Parts: sequence; C-alpha cells; structure tokens
Amino acid sequence: MTTAVTGEAPEIRFDAVSKTFADGTAAVRDFSLTAPAGRITVLVGLSGCGKTTLLRMVNRLVAPTSGRVLIGDRDVAGSDPVALRRSIGYAMQNSGLLPHRRVVDNIATVPVLLGRTRRRARADALGLLERVGLDESLAMRYPGQLSGGQAQRVGVARALAADPDVLLMDEPFGAVDPIVRTGLQGDLAGLQADLSKTILFVTHDIGEAFALGDRIVLLETGARIAQTGTPQELIAHPASAYVSDLIGLTGGASALSVDEVDGARIVVDANGRPLGRLGSIDGHPAGRA
Repeated sequence: MTTAVTGEAPEIRFDAVSKTFADGTAAVRDFSLTAPAGRITVLVGLSGCGKTTLLRMVNRLVAPTSGRVLIGDRDVAGSDPVALRRSIGYAMQNSGLLPHRRVVDNIATVPVLLGRTRRRARADALGLLERVGLDESLAMRYPGQLSGGQAQRVGVARALAADPDVLLMDEPFGAVDPIVRTGLQGDLAGLQADLSKTILFVTHDIGEAFALGDRIVLLETGARIAQTGTPQELIAHPASAYVSDLIGLTGGASALSVDEVDGARIVVDANGRPLGRLGSIDGHPAGRA
C-alpha cells in the first residue's frame, strides 16, 4: 500500500514510538505526539535527544522499534518507502543538493521522478526560485557556485517542488550565518502563511523555534517531552528548571531584564545589550532600539 500525501494537509501522529539502535542506544522511548495539520510543529532539544530520529521516522528513513507513525489515518509502515519519500518534502542542513546537477535540475528531480515532463518540471522550478527569493539567473549554476543562503533556499524550493502537504525540516538553516538565517526564517514563515503545509521542524536553537513554531515541543534525552506549548505559554509558565534553562529564562543571551535610564525603561539581554524600549515615546509606541 502507498501513502499518498495529497489534498488538504494531514496531521502527523506519533503513537507510543520507541527506537533502540543496534548498539543498544535508546534514542526514543515511548513517544506520543500529534503535529496539527497545516501548522509548524518544532522539536527542540540538545544534541542527541532524539529529535532527528523522530523526524526520520515520518518518511521511513528510520523504522521505530515499536509503536506507529501515522500521516492522517495511514500508518507509514504500510507505505512503499520510495513513494512515501517522494510525496513528502525534506529539507536538511547543508541543503543536500546534488553537486553534479544544476540548480534547476536539483529542484525538478522529484517532479520528474513522479512523471512530470522535464520541460514542465524545469518551468515550475523557475517559478519556485522566485518564490523562495532567488533570481532565475541562478538556475543554470551548480550548487558549488552558490552562497550558503542561496543553497538553503534552493533546498527549500526542492522540498516544495512536488507540492507536498507534509514538509520535514532538519536544521535546514543551521549552516548559515545569523543574518542570513533570520532572513531564511522570515521567508519560510511567509511561505507557510500562503501554503499551510504540515511542517515538522527540528532545531536546537530556541530563538528559531520561537520565530517559526505554532507549537513548540521541548525534548529531553530519549525524546521525553519536557513541555509543549506556544512560545508565549512556555515563557509564561515553564514546567521545570530544565525548561527554564532551555528557553533562556535563567541565564544566557536569551535572558532579558529591564534597566531604567533617565526615566526610560530599556530592555536588555544578559550581556547588557539594549534590545528595545518599554512604553511610548511622545505618545507613540516605542520600537526596537
């Protein structure tokens, strides 16, 4: 049986999944979660907590030792793995582009495999380049001729090329500098506002999680859920000291405080750098510093 991911975006459900590797490492222990349809669910945790293992269970790159993963109402274990992977967008760190193929053909790869003519797939690829903020002039370049940010945008375009309803993103912006990363996050948020895909996004960066996630899932070792919620809920009501540490409420650059300077209330980070001003200036809302 083949799982087709078409039409309205489905939810992704993990039903008591566990994964123990051949060396005895228990990467995931009895994990259950539903990623809502048409939303961005972000898995956040330290290295080795099992978040990438969970992501790869969805497209059968990793098979659970026990439990089930469902897309909509279908167990992915009953799907042909090749057909399943072609029906799901997958973007990863370092873009994963094929170095011997031009940009336009990297983007067109899956649509051609699914039966689209090469001419049509290439034409669609050019449209996707524009959609992810790249000029068509890059279409005939090879990946090695792109900047890091350009390569990551091409990776996102390739993941979207077959118009999947489910998109898996594994640290897709982790290899670029902070300024480019912020731009890529904004691009993804804009695309999602238009497309409403079901996105499962993996990161270790809590700032990125807060910028993108409709729902944040904070993980401890073995993919044990420490807390889930919106960014506002996690900041307002952290469930444990671990959660507070992970989201930066008890130290680090994410910890914020307010200083008063000549009657003005200035928001500063843990290093004393000003981030903005509370209150108003001459009756107008204060902006960022």
